[in-house]
Amino acid sequence: MPSTFTYQFDTATYKGSSTLNTGLFINGEFIEPSEKGTIDVINPVNGKLITQVSAGTHSDIEVAVQAAKKAYKEHWGLKVSGDERSKLLHKLANLIEASADELGALETLDNGKAYSHARNFDVMGCVAVLRYYAGWADKIQGKTIQTKDDKLAYTRHEPIGVVGAITPWNFPLAMLIWKIAPALATGNTIVLKPSELTPLSALRLCPLINEAGFPPGVVNIVNGFGHTAGQAISENMTIGKVAFTGSTVTGRKVMEAAAKSNLKPVSLELGGKSPAIFFDDVDMDQAVKWAALGIFFNHGQACTAGSRIFVHEKIYDEFIKKFTEHAQSLKLGDPFEPTTYQGPQVSQGQYDRIMGYIESGKQEGATLHAGGDRFGHEGYFINPTIFTNCKPHMKIVQEEIFGPVAAVMKFSTEEEVIGLANDTMYGLACSVFTQNIDRALRVAHKLEAGTAWINFTNSPEIGMPFGGFKQSGIGRELGEYALEHYTNVKAVHVNLGLRL
Repeated sequence: MPSTFTYQFDTATYKGSSTLNTGLFINGEFIEPSEKGTIDVINPVNGKLITQVSAGTHSDIEVAVQAAKKAYKEHWGLKVSGDERSKLLHKLANLIEASADELGALETLDNGKAYSHARNFDVMGCVAVLRYYAGWADKIQGKTIQTKDDKLAYTRHEPIGVVGAITPWNFPLAMLIWKIAPALATGNTIVLKPSELTPLSALRLCPLINEAGFPPGVVNIVNGFGHTAGQAISENMTIGKVAFTGSTVTGRKVMEAAAKSNLKPVSLELGGKSPAIFFDDVDMDQAVKWAALGIFFNHGQACTAGSRIFVHEKIYDEFIKKFTEHAQSLKLGDPFEPTTYQGPQVSQGQYDRIMGYIESGKQEGATLHAGGDRFGHEGYFINPTIFTNCKPHMKIVQEEIFGPVAAVMKFSTEEEVIGLANDTMYGLACSVFTQNIDRALRVAHKLEAGTAWINFTNSPEIGMPFGGFKQSGIGRELGEYALEHYTNVKAVHVNLGLRL
């Protein structure tokens, strides 16, 4: 049997313990990986080992897929009513809500995000998403389509069968639930690989799935590395659809593997380089706070981060002054401290990557206005960083940094800033700040992005679709729009009297 791991929390915001099984969750139980591999789980606050968890490979993914296939045919899919699926999703939501303190602590432990954020935003957001899709489970329906009197024509929205999912490390539990909830609501079974950097909350979720009453094999969670377990999901011939959240580079690999195998459809939520535009009529105090939330939220490790900040020339100097003051007032440190806003970056590799971009910005001629250095003496902390005098061709302007690094640029006209904002391969999100509602809507409609926020930022809604234009992805998550990625539409034609 796989080993268990217990961690004792004794912090300012959470005191308690968490016990996890470190194996692979397949067919409703934890098992050892076939190749006995392990993954080191590192605490980003101090760089020390928390524990090791099992690492699944190709053969383990195949075992999970076969369990999911069997469960779909025998215990799930169209054999279970939407009403019953709804009840199970509600039960899982209730169990997560009851464990919110512990799950939030686990997110903070292996991701580094502030505990208040992890518990109240991430975990409670999962509860809301599950309840939302529980409401959809008995409403998956087609249409009766008018044709002729001697013919009945209608559509059915049928589950795909076994679906695969690969989730990222920046919102470990939230992105897992974003995949599982619509997949289960529509009657699919699932094989999911969490990020190898942040596996703990996924492991803690597994016994809750059993406790909720899902049949064995309906949900299978297999920790592993991207180049093995993730690749195996993408190229598996039985999996009928893959949902992926992560970088654009990896998304291309997922799509290529899916195409080369059984041509399975994919939904991809990929990178972003979101513009935040501030016109000269903004409420300045609010503007700088929203700008800071846009880029420093979740340590800058958010695909929607407002990393390109465009400020009208009339307010540029005042904006820079107040934005810098606000950024420097944000508290960094122990994410379990109640007043901490920004914790460490997730890993040494991510820390090094961000510092490499900061060095690139300096070498290409941008002005390092604030930050750009390590905070503290251990762990992966980076001070909030602001670059000015940025030019469109610079790497810090064009490439996704995924860290607390803002590139601030000046503009003079509406037409100019629309062109600058759209000058990117990405198109995930954007935000527009102005008191002129006509201008706000006009600019938002012209920006090439899947989500546009007006006078605020980084605030998705469960009922609204989330996804990108251009190289920010394919398909949508959240809302009713996500459901179409987890069903096949069948057209049924019935002869009511047509004779040859």
